[in-house]
Amino acid sequence: MYRKLVHLSSLWMPLFIFLVPKVWACLLFATALVADVITEYANYKRYKWARKTFGRLFFKTLRAGETSHRRFLPSGSVYVLTAAFLCTLLFSKEVAALALSVMLISDSLAALVGKKFGKHKIYKQKSLEGTLAFFTSALIINGLFYSLVTFNFTSLFACLAASAAELWEDKFKIDDNLSVPLIIGAILSYM
Repeated sequence: MYRKLVHLSSLWMPLFIFLVPKVWACLLFATALVADVITEYANYKRYKWARKTFGRLFFKTLRAGETSHRRFLPSGSVYVLTAAFLCTLLFSKEVAALALSVMLISDSLAALVGKKFGKHKIYKQKSLEGTLAFFTSALIINGLFYSLVTFNFTSLFACLAASAAELWEDKFKIDDNLSVPLIIGAILSYM
Protein backbone atom coordinates (compact mmCIF):
# COMPACT_ATOMS: atom_id res chain seq x y z
CA MET A 1 0.00 0.00 0.00
CA TYR A 2 2.79 2.43 0.96
CA ARG A 3 4.61 1.68 -2.30
CA LYS A 4 1.48 2.49 -4.32
CA LEU A 5 0.94 5.74 -2.39
CA VAL A 6 4.48 6.76 -3.29
CA HIS A 7 3.65 5.81 -6.89
CA LEU A 8 0.54 8.01 -6.85
CA SER A 9 2.48 10.89 -5.30
CA SER A 10 4.23 11.21 -8.66
CA LEU A 11 1.03 12.55 -10.23
CA TRP A 12 2.67 15.98 -9.98
CA MET A 13 4.66 14.99 -13.08
CA PRO A 14 1.78 15.05 -15.61
CA LEU A 15 0.60 18.35 -14.12
CA PHE A 16 4.12 19.77 -14.33
CA ILE A 17 4.30 18.84 -18.02
CA PHE A 18 1.27 21.06 -18.65
CA LEU A 19 2.48 24.01 -16.59
CA VAL A 20 6.01 24.56 -17.86
CA PRO A 21 7.68 24.69 -21.28
CA LYS A 22 8.88 21.34 -22.63
CA VAL A 23 12.57 22.24 -22.24
CA TRP A 24 12.14 23.02 -18.53
CA ALA A 25 10.20 19.80 -17.89
CA CYS A 26 12.88 17.77 -19.69
CA LEU A 27 15.61 19.54 -17.72
CA LEU A 28 13.90 18.88 -14.38
CA PHE A 29 13.21 15.21 -15.15
CA ALA A 30 16.76 14.65 -16.44
CA THR A 31 18.28 16.32 -13.38
CA ALA A 32 16.05 14.33 -11.01
CA LEU A 33 16.91 11.13 -12.87
CA VAL A 34 20.68 11.70 -12.62
CA ALA A 35 20.38 12.61 -8.92
CA ASP A 36 18.24 9.52 -8.27
CA VAL A 37 20.64 7.14 -10.03
CA ILE A 38 23.64 8.61 -8.18
CA THR A 39 21.85 8.38 -4.82
CA GLU A 40 20.59 4.84 -5.44
CA TYR A 41 24.02 3.66 -6.54
CA ALA A 42 25.62 5.30 -3.51
CA ASN A 43 23.01 3.59 -1.33
CA TYR A 44 23.88 0.27 -3.00
CA LYS A 45 27.57 0.94 -2.25
CA ARG A 46 26.50 1.71 1.36
CA TYR A 47 27.80 5.26 1.48
CA LYS A 48 26.66 6.76 4.74
CA TRP A 49 25.13 9.92 3.24
CA ALA A 50 23.06 7.87 0.80
CA ARG A 51 21.87 5.44 3.47
CA LYS A 52 20.65 8.39 5.53
CA THR A 53 18.71 9.98 2.68
CA PHE A 54 17.60 7.34 0.21
CA GLY A 55 17.69 4.35 2.52
CA ARG A 56 15.62 5.86 5.30
CA LEU A 57 13.09 7.49 3.02
CA PHE A 58 12.45 4.73 0.52
CA PHE A 59 13.69 1.42 1.94
CA LYS A 60 10.09 0.37 2.80
CA THR A 61 9.02 0.77 -0.82
CA LEU A 62 11.75 -1.31 -2.42
CA ARG A 63 11.29 -4.85 -3.72
CA ALA A 64 13.63 -7.63 -2.63
CA GLY A 65 15.73 -7.41 -5.81
CA GLU A 66 16.15 -3.68 -5.34
CA THR A 67 17.65 -4.11 -1.86
CA SER A 68 20.02 -6.93 -2.78
CA HIS A 69 23.68 -6.10 -2.51
CA ARG A 70 24.81 -8.74 -4.99
CA ARG A 71 24.29 -6.38 -7.94
CA PHE A 72 22.89 -2.92 -8.50
CA LEU A 73 19.23 -2.86 -9.56
CA PRO A 74 17.58 0.53 -9.88
CA SER A 75 14.28 1.10 -8.12
CA GLY A 76 11.01 1.92 -9.84
CA SER A 77 11.68 5.64 -9.41
CA VAL A 78 14.50 5.47 -11.96
CA TYR A 79 12.07 4.03 -14.50
CA VAL A 80 9.35 6.55 -13.62
CA LEU A 81 11.77 9.46 -14.06
CA THR A 82 13.11 7.96 -17.29
CA ALA A 83 9.55 7.61 -18.57
CA ALA A 84 8.72 11.19 -17.57
CA PHE A 85 11.79 12.48 -19.40
CA LEU A 86 11.28 10.39 -22.56
CA CYS A 87 7.52 11.00 -22.76
CA THR A 88 8.05 14.75 -22.38
CA LEU A 89 10.80 14.71 -24.99
CA LEU A 90 9.08 12.45 -27.56
CA PHE A 91 5.37 13.23 -27.33
CA SER A 92 3.03 16.20 -27.16
CA LYS A 93 2.38 17.47 -23.64
CA GLU A 94 -1.17 16.07 -23.77
CA VAL A 95 -0.04 12.57 -24.76
CA ALA A 96 2.90 12.63 -22.32
CA ALA A 97 0.61 13.62 -19.42
CA LEU A 98 -1.98 11.00 -20.38
CA ALA A 99 0.64 8.24 -20.71
CA LEU A 100 2.21 9.03 -17.33
CA SER A 101 -1.21 9.30 -15.66
CA VAL A 102 -2.18 5.85 -16.94
CA MET A 103 1.07 4.35 -15.67
CA LEU A 104 0.80 5.98 -12.24
CA ILE A 105 -2.92 5.42 -11.61
CA SER A 106 -3.68 2.20 -13.49
CA ASP A 107 -0.61 0.36 -12.20
CA SER A 108 -1.54 1.29 -8.64
CA LEU A 109 -5.18 0.25 -9.11
CA ALA A 110 -4.16 -3.04 -10.70
CA ALA A 111 -1.99 -3.90 -7.70
CA LEU A 112 -4.55 -2.82 -5.10
CA VAL A 113 -7.53 -4.51 -6.78
CA GLY A 114 -5.48 -7.61 -7.57
CA LYS A 115 -4.34 -7.98 -3.95
CA LYS A 116 -7.79 -7.35 -2.47
CA PHE A 117 -10.09 -9.06 -4.98
CA GLY A 118 -7.79 -11.12 -7.22
CA LYS A 119 -9.19 -14.65 -7.19
CA HIS A 120 -8.46 -15.67 -10.78
CA LYS A 121 -4.72 -15.85 -11.44
CA ILE A 122 -3.96 -15.49 -15.14
CA TYR A 123 -0.18 -15.10 -15.15
CA LYS A 124 2.18 -15.74 -12.25
CA GLN A 125 0.98 -13.43 -9.44
CA LYS A 126 -1.21 -11.32 -11.77
CA SER A 127 -4.98 -11.68 -11.54
CA LEU A 128 -7.79 -11.16 -13.99
CA GLU A 129 -9.34 -8.66 -11.57
CA GLY A 130 -6.15 -6.58 -11.34
CA THR A 131 -5.65 -6.64 -15.09
CA LEU A 132 -9.26 -5.55 -15.68
CA ALA A 133 -8.78 -2.74 -13.15
CA PHE A 134 -5.73 -1.60 -15.09
CA PHE A 135 -7.50 -1.71 -18.45
CA THR A 136 -10.72 -0.07 -17.20
CA SER A 137 -8.91 2.75 -15.41
CA ALA A 138 -6.67 3.30 -18.46
CA LEU A 139 -9.81 3.68 -20.60
CA ILE A 140 -11.33 6.11 -18.10
CA ILE A 141 -8.15 8.20 -18.02
CA ASN A 142 -8.09 8.25 -21.82
CA GLY A 143 -11.72 9.39 -21.74
CA LEU A 144 -10.92 12.15 -19.25
CA PHE A 145 -8.27 13.45 -21.63
CA TYR A 146 -10.78 13.37 -24.52
CA SER A 147 -10.83 17.12 -25.06
CA LEU A 148 -7.02 17.04 -25.38
CA VAL A 149 -6.43 13.70 -27.09
CA THR A 150 -9.02 12.13 -29.39
CA PHE A 151 -10.57 8.99 -27.90
CA ASN A 152 -11.04 6.36 -30.61
CA PHE A 153 -9.99 2.85 -31.62
CA THR A 154 -6.35 3.86 -31.24
CA SER A 155 -7.02 4.76 -27.59
CA LEU A 156 -8.59 1.34 -27.01
CA PHE A 157 -5.60 -0.35 -28.65
CA ALA A 158 -3.18 1.74 -26.55
CA CYS A 159 -4.98 0.64 -23.35
CA LEU A 160 -4.91 -3.02 -24.43
CA ALA A 161 -1.20 -2.84 -25.29
CA ALA A 162 -0.41 -1.11 -21.98
CA SER A 163 -2.39 -3.76 -20.10
CA ALA A 164 -0.37 -6.47 -21.85
CA ALA A 165 2.90 -4.68 -21.00
CA GLU A 166 1.89 -4.53 -17.34
CA LEU A 167 0.68 -8.14 -17.27
CA TRP A 168 3.72 -9.64 -19.02
CA GLU A 169 6.33 -7.23 -17.68
CA ASP A 170 8.83 -10.05 -17.12
CA LYS A 171 8.54 -11.26 -20.72
CA PHE A 172 9.21 -7.78 -22.11
CA LYS A 173 12.25 -7.45 -19.82
CA ILE A 174 11.37 -3.76 -19.39
CA ASP A 175 10.01 -2.33 -16.16
CA ASP A 176 6.33 -1.47 -16.61
CA ASN A 177 6.96 2.00 -15.18
CA LEU A 178 8.84 2.63 -18.43
CA SER A 179 7.12 0.37 -20.95
CA VAL A 180 3.51 1.36 -20.17
CA PRO A 181 3.82 5.13 -20.78
CA LEU A 182 6.11 4.67 -23.79
CA ILE A 183 3.71 2.18 -25.40
CA ILE A 184 0.70 4.41 -24.82
CA GLY A 185 2.55 7.50 -26.00
CA ALA A 186 3.90 5.83 -29.13
CA ILE A 187 0.54 4.35 -30.12
CA LEU A 188 -1.37 7.58 -29.53
CA SER A 189 1.27 9.66 -31.31
CA TYR A 190 2.22 7.53 -34.27
CA MET A 191 -0.80 5.37 -35.18
